[in-house]
Amino acid sequence: MTIVFKLSDNLKPKVIAHYKEMFKDKTPPYAVFQAQEMDGTVITLYESGKLMFQGISADIEANLWIDMERHFNNRIIDTKTGKDKKTSDKKDAIKEDYVPTNKPAIGSDEVGTGDYFGPIVVTASFVSKENQSFLNELGVKDSKKITDEKILEIAPKIIEKIPHSTLIFDNESYNKFHTDDINMNKIKAILHNKVLLNLIKDEYPYEQIIIDQFASPTKYYEYIKDAKEIVKNITFFTKAEDKFLCVAASSIISRYVFLKKMDAMSKELGMELPKGASDKVDEVAQEIVNKYGFEKLTSIAKLNFKNTDKIKK
Repeated sequence: MTIVFKLSDNLKPKVIAHYKEMFKDKTPPYAVFQAQEMDGTVITLYESGKLMFQGISADIEANLWIDMERHFNNRIIDTKTGKDKKTSDKKDAIKEDYVPTNKPAIGSDEVGTGDYFGPIVVTASFVSKENQSFLNELGVKDSKKITDEKILEIAPKIIEKIPHSTLIFDNESYNKFHTDDINMNKIKAILHNKVLLNLIKDEYPYEQIIIDQFASPTKYYEYIKDAKEIVKNITFFTKAEDKFLCVAASSIISRYVFLKKMDAMSKELGMELPKGASDKVDEVAQEIVNKYGFEKLTSIAKLNFKNTDKIKK
């Protein structure tokens, strides 16, 4: 498998730092570096900015940086062509010029997909016109822009007042479910569809359904085509959590549930589980393996992350 796309300049230092320990001694002509994972997957960054992934886990590695492009640079990249999705394509248009309204709406968002430890948590929330001022007064916005301390303070108030549906996809289920054919984005799409179905069945008077876009609409519906019931008429936006209170509320509730689960897992293990997928995560994972055995990671970590290969090594 080979995936190639043009990397934005602001992400080049992050890519270099991420793969530094895996650099090969020799690099191809005009390459900044070439690195190799333990499973043989080769990552090459060229001076032109072209980033190439070749090998069995090329899609996993590429999706990490495609997701970064989405969050930091508002880019939606097609993994098949390596090109940015064009807003001129009506079917997959990203309506960035849309001005959010105060319509009653349902929005969904997820957390935990970039964390080695802990579950994936997805929430859909319904926000009526009457509840918009309540959320504004709490300072509701994207959970990534609010401290964890603030989330622990305001999330219980949101959970009590705002209708929502939350699904927790634990690590053991994730490790059984994730395969070469079922990647992270497909898992996210399936979970989003489920929480939206749960909320819609309660017949709240919504006028919009919004998802923070992580894949093109065409790809999203392709991921869930085998589901018994499918929520349609969804509007997809990048950075929707910054634009819509229903998505922001879902982001905060999901983050709150994730933090609580991480805290419970940390207490059970007798050590604090760090968030993300950094070198610190590798150190703690190694301690856990030394103390409880490698099998313990199955119930607390996402084993397809490259952290697992480092621990095995």
